[in-house]
Amino acid sequence: MPRPALYSSSRPARRPAAEGDVPATASASQASAADDIGLAPSTPALPVAAAAAPLSRRHVRSLWAMIALLSALLVASLWLHHRPAPRKITQEDIDAAVLRTLETTTLPSAAARAVEAISPSIVRVVGYGRSKNGKEEVERGVGTGVVIIDKGVILTNLHVVAGSDRIAITFHDGLETTASITGAQPENDLAVLQAHKVPDDLFAAPLRSTQDLRPGDHVVAVGFPFGIGPSASAGVVSGLKREFTSPEGKRQLSNLIQFDAAANPGNSGGPLVTLDGEVVGIVTAILNPTSARTFIGIGFAVPIENAASAVGMPPF
Repeated sequence: MPRPALYSSSRPARRPAAEGDVPATASASQASAADDIGLAPSTPALPVAAAAAPLSRRHVRSLWAMIALLSALLVASLWLHHRPAPRKITQEDIDAAVLRTLETTTLPSAAARAVEAISPSIVRVVGYGRSKNGKEEVERGVGTGVVIIDKGVILTNLHVVAGSDRIAITFHDGLETTASITGAQPENDLAVLQAHKVPDDLFAAPLRSTQDLRPGDHVVAVGFPFGIGPSASAGVVSGLKREFTSPEGKRQLSNLIQFDAAANPGNSGGPLVTLDGEVVGIVTAILNPTSARTFIGIGFAVPIENAASAVGMPPF
């Protein structure tokens, strides 16, 4: 048996009728008619203007944003298209820039660059002995050395350290330590020293063969003349394969490099370097026909090939 339909007894509050409103009876009739044919009552339609207005405003804003973006892209494209191309740099421009640099900048000389390159490898060498009464330590000789292996291997002249009871060296950074003679080559007046302490950043001097060395080539002698220094003097190679005999006749050296860069007692054992800062010889003697031990323009250096062989280094 079919159940009877239940209806709510509540009634919506009435409101005053406005112009254009559909009478309630008509709405009820329409709803009843819809029920009779099995259709749900339709939702009253919103006014067209109220539903479409918000959507139109969004579209307008999006449209203006798109127009602004396209305009910006167009302006950028036109600017890039009409921008003048950068001017190519010519050889004249480069020459003019170099000339301006040379005119406004003071560059170091070639000799100054050579000294700067070799200075970290220069050491002061002092030999000490005992006084006649044996109670005091006295200085026997001052010379120069050059580091050729960064473990503290130093080349100097044998006559600087021969007969010393103690050898003291001072590195470029001020570190003072002692050293021992580990090798000697009397025929070339060379001695090899091993420093007992070395700086952390010790720099070994670069060596260069003398095979392409020619008279007239510029060279620099670096050392401690009369203990003053390090000092530098510049000159040229005066000759090759020279011989020298000491005034006392105790030393006779051959195959020497003759040079005219100033050298004096204390320069012994120091390097003779090219303008590239490369060692080509070890300063060993000066020639002065008088009794004075001063420089008159003729100095001699042992070729670095001989010096390297004293250390046991392979030839160039």
